[in-house]
Amino acid sequence: MADQEKRIHDRINALNLISYECMDETGQMILQGMGRTLNVSEGGILLETHVQIEPQCTVSLAIGLEDDLINIKGTVVVSKPGEADKFESGIKFAEIGETELTILKLFIQAFNAL
Repeated sequence: MADQEKRIHDRINALNLISYECMDETGQMILQGMGRTLNVSEGGILLETHVQIEPQCTVSLAIGLEDDLINIKGTVVVSKPGEADKFESGIKFAEIGETELTILKLFIQAFNAL
């Protein structure tokens, strides 16, 4: 039996640089670094990093989408080893402003038009 797809939004494969900060439950920063998106949707991203980010960690992301830089907060829902000694973390967006969501939607629409 095939697994049911649970995603609400379509994902696009996109490589974009990201800086991230992970916070613990008290809001203290416990980890920061750089990574890249592997795919993007209106609801979240798949982030590739050199270190593993623990599930349930709250992350603050700065994502470069073409000429725009957007800031989004999210929660790590899954983290697993990836390719070439890297890690892949699925992040569900939790806080995204109206302007950031508009830029994200335009980016996804432009990518889908290719």
